[in-house]
Amino acid sequence: MPRHRLCHTSDIANDSARGFNVDGTSVFVVKKFDRLYAYHNRCPHLGVPLEWLPDKFLDTGAELIQCATHGALFVIESGECVAGPCSGQQLRPLALEQHPNGDIVVALQPFSPD
Repeated sequence: MPRHRLCHTSDIANDSARGFNVDGTSVFVVKKFDRLYAYHNRCPHLGVPLEWLPDKFLDTGAELIQCATHGALFVIESGECVAGPCSGQQLRPLALEQHPNGDIVVALQPFSPD
């Protein structure tokens, strides 16, 4: 599986997220308590991107990932939808590596809709 460098860990502040376009695939990384989580940027309900403005993936308290289209809420650590029309579904995670030099690298597996 091809690996892609996204950025350095210092480029993402705690309690925030950042979106990336990797070979035509929209992805995002969330940093919470210095841990990183990566997902495809696609709501499981409508198949639309989650953010309403660039890099705006989290709710106002930075506790959950929020879909801007219909307000669905997802647990940062698992991608599980806990509120909204896609309850019980989850975001598609990406294999993420944090290298000793601080680089964040993801592997894009072939994407297929549910």
